[in-house]
Amino acid sequence: MFYLAAAVSDFYIPASEMPEHKIQSSEGPLQITMKMVPKMLSPLVKEWAPEAFVISFKLETDPLILIDKSRQALEKYRHQVVVANILESRRTSVIIVTKDSQTPLSLSDEEIAQGMEIEEKIVSYLQGQHTAFIEKKV
Repeated sequence: MFYLAAAVSDFYIPASEMPEHKIQSSEGPLQITMKMVPKMLSPLVKEWAPEAFVISFKLETDPLILIDKSRQALEKYRHQVVVANILESRRTSVIIVTKDSQTPLSLSDEEIAQGMEIEEKIVSYLQGQHTAFIEKKV
C-alpha cells in the first residue's frame, strides 16, 4: 500500500533561479514565474509498483468540483483510491473516492471533543479496502 501525502504545493521555484540576496523593493513590482512540481503518481503506478494499492489525495476549495477532479485523477493515473477533501473542512471530513463508489467519513462533535483526528478513520477504512484488494489478487 502506498499512502501518498498531498503535495505541499503544485509549483516551485528551482534553486538555480532563486536570487542569492534579498530582492530589493526599490526595483519595483515583482513578477515570479514558477515551475510545475513533477507528478510522481504516474511513474509509481505504471513503472515502480504496478501491483500496489495506491492512495492519493485531492484537496479543493470548491465542493462542486471535488468528486469530478477525484474521478479524473483515478482515470488519469489508474490507481485505486483518492481521499478527497475540502480545505475548509479537511480536519473533520473527507470522501473516499474509488472508480465505483464515494464514501464520506466525518468526525462527530463528540469525536472532535475527545481529540480524535480524521486520519484515524481514514486509515481504518483504507486498511479494510487494502485487505479486500489483496484478497481479490490471490
